[in-house]
Amino acid sequence: MFDLLGLSTQHEMVYRAMLERPDLNVAGLSHHLAVPADQVREALDLLADLALIRLDAQSGHARVVRPQAGLMALLAKVEAEVVVRQRQVEATRAAIAAIATAHDDHRRVGEGRLLDGVDAVRERLTELAHDARTECLSFTTGRGQRPDTMQAEGTLNQLALERDVRIRNVYQNSFRNDPATLAHAQWMASLGAQSRTTPTLPMRLVIVDRETALVPIDPDDSQQGALELRAPGVVAGLVALFEQVWRVATPFGEPKAPDGDGLTPPERELLRLLAAGHTDESAARKLSISLRTVQRMMTALAERLGASSRFQAGVQASQRGWL
Repeated sequence: MFDLLGLSTQHEMVYRAMLERPDLNVAGLSHHLAVPADQVREALDLLADLALIRLDAQSGHARVVRPQAGLMALLAKVEAEVVVRQRQVEATRAAIAAIATAHDDHRRVGEGRLLDGVDAVRERLTELAHDARTECLSFTTGRGQRPDTMQAEGTLNQLALERDVRIRNVYQNSFRNDPATLAHAQWMASLGAQSRTTPTLPMRLVIVDRETALVPIDPDDSQQGALELRAPGVVAGLVALFEQVWRVATPFGEPKAPDGDGLTPPERELLRLLAAGHTDESAARKLSISLRTVQRMMTALAERLGASSRFQAGVQASQRGWL
């Protein structure tokens, strides 16, 4: 019945049993429902993630949140996510339609032109870098940049930064594992540029002064060249796309040092989010990191706490004052 809320039939059964018998512990629920104890613990972890049960910091036991509050709040989250997702789909559809229209009409003077091949794109980027007055925005996809590419871009970006041109770039997370790209980003940061990363990017993109944009002819094959767009409506849509990605991307820099409890800021924030009822997916969105990273962080925290389950990890974290 509650599949939409992320509850399986067994999860719902454990939840209903806790409502009827709040005095039962894990062993009691296992006996009452004729379900193995490890499955009860797994259900409790999920119910805690969904904020349908909460930990009592003093006793360390779980208590059920009133259905009127817990289930309705969960449904409200689902409804809000659906609305946001629909808006993103509509915005993406509009951007695709705008790009498609501009691509069909690329021969129009003042609206755009075709840049055939990589060499043509590089030549145009050099011109734009020299002409930039206020701002350069870009998406960089792939696993790592070639040294000659980074050297050429670095020289142009340095000249632009010296003219007080603001530079912001979003890389894919895979670039974090490339030492050369990391060093390049750190060097650019020392000059005043800003870089962030995100798990995926829709395509390569360069926007100069919010007036000119370069997008690939084929997002899967940048060697084919790019389309230069100047139509205000199209460029505005691409700027909006960049800003949306930038807001949720992770700053490209060194991790912060652990605090007095040995927790890094992302780890403490993850614990806080999970204790507040966020799922792994919503915590990942809040922290601007991937779901796999959240799960890896949670596994490491559970090991440090000596916990065998997510629910037990929450109890231990509360007792240690980490929450």
